[in-house]
Amino acid sequence: MLKTLKPFLILFISAGFFWSCEDDLDLQPEDNRLTAETTFEDPESYKQFLAKLYAGLAVSGQEGPAGDPDLIGLDEGFSQYLRLYWSMQELTTDEAVIGWNDGTIQDLHAQNWTAGNEFIRTMYSRIMYQVALTNEFLRQSTPELLESRGLASEERENVARYRAEARFLRALHYYHALDLFGNVPFVTEEDPVGAFLPQQIQRPELYDFVESELLAIENDIVAANSNEYGRADQAAVWMLLSKLYLNAEVYTGEGRYADALNYSEKVINANYTLADNYQNLFLADNDSNGAQTEVIFPIAFDGQQTQSYGGMAFIIHAAVGGDMEPEDFGVSSGWAGLRTTAALVDKFPNGAESEDERALFFTEGQTKEIDEISSFNDGFAIAKFKNVTVDGEWGSDDTGEFPDTDFPMFRLADAYLMYAEAHLRGGGGSQSAALGYVNELRERVDADQIGGSDLSLDFILDERARELYWEAHRRTDLIRFNQFTENGIWPWKGDVPQGATTQSYRDLMPIPASDLGVNTNLEQNPGY
Repeated sequence: MLKTLKPFLILFISAGFFWSCEDDLDLQPEDNRLTAETTFEDPESYKQFLAKLYAGLAVSGQEGPAGDPDLIGLDEGFSQYLRLYWSMQELTTDEAVIGWNDGTIQDLHAQNWTAGNEFIRTMYSRIMYQVALTNEFLRQSTPELLESRGLASEERENVARYRAEARFLRALHYYHALDLFGNVPFVTEEDPVGAFLPQQIQRPELYDFVESELLAIENDIVAANSNEYGRADQAAVWMLLSKLYLNAEVYTGEGRYADALNYSEKVINANYTLADNYQNLFLADNDSNGAQTEVIFPIAFDGQQTQSYGGMAFIIHAAVGGDMEPEDFGVSSGWAGLRTTAALVDKFPNGAESEDERALFFTEGQTKEIDEISSFNDGFAIAKFKNVTVDGEWGSDDTGEFPDTDFPMFRLADAYLMYAEAHLRGGGGSQSAALGYVNELRERVDADQIGGSDLSLDFILDERARELYWEAHRRTDLIRFNQFTENGIWPWKGDVPQGATTQSYRDLMPIPASDLGVNTNLEQNPGY
């Protein structure tokens, strides 16, 4: 679907959806080529616009890999959505460190960031940009407008389904805002386009909005496991609801574990199946090698069509260095940046020598302990994601720069673990079912089976690390288990080699100082 983007549409949707203090946003072009009326005369324009909404998760502008960015102020590679989100969720935890010293990047793992951190600021801006795009899509695709533009009945039905997907994507972005920032400026398609300062929504109210949007589209979006690959369907809605409910006590103070279990079970019963081979989930052909039966919502990458120095290019290239051979990972070069800490390694029996096939560590020439974060050889490297197929062939980009590997944002294994956790937290369900789901995951990777007495919340937190590391879940998981700041310790947390606790207010990221300086309706999160 990403291949259908047209330049005139890109110009239209990038022209000025941010809330601005400039009255010039009300001006019209001298001709009508880029107005909504002319753009949407073609029914295909709606699908092209929807493609842009999805593409915003994978690319950073209109001209890959760089040259015409959506946002200015940070390098296009650094400012790509997935790269930023991954950094927020992984570099702040025990699962990843980065050896580079670009700007304030080291403050993420040290947990000493400020409201001026440019990576946090750009994550915030990227979320708000994507929300702005989805709002405009929804403004331009109302039933009344479709009828006035003369769309046929079948075309209107297609656009109605696109609207449900757009609402899912907006809910996903607002969920990321809810999880990372809590209290953010809030705008929907009901708000005007032009010069105004958005009001700040509080975290519990934003939670309610995300929930209401997902419930509203649950039966309007395409049925589970039946949409075009890479697009959201009913199971993606259920998966996001599961995650929302599992973290509800953090977001609102009220647990919703029965609902988390209920929606996890809906996903489990939606005809998805676990991939036979764990490593296949993270290869260049993970859209066709059998892994696609497990992946519920991917961020799709294509070495020819979605070129970016963020996303999977970052996750794969930056993890390669030292004695690692870049060609083994389907890339032309290693960027020698990302590794993991001993805390993750120690979660596997016998560490890097574990029989558990999820222990995908590269240890040759690497030390387990990190004496200097800036040295790539300090800390084991991660060999989980690769731009090679099951047959060992590189992805479609012969240069080895841009991977085909899709990022599995939601997959069935996570639903299994959410069911087990929700059960242990009092959400109902069956002990035998919860144990069975966990053991099914462990059987796939030749890990020892566990008994009922082993199934505890502490075990689930560690099992989530073993199963889902580097898949952008860890920060949220640690906060839910009260292990992210004032309790958990891992190497170089608090900017000391042995690790240290940090203050609990860092469970929320700060509202960027740059936005506070513009929007007088905003108040900073406590502690910053």
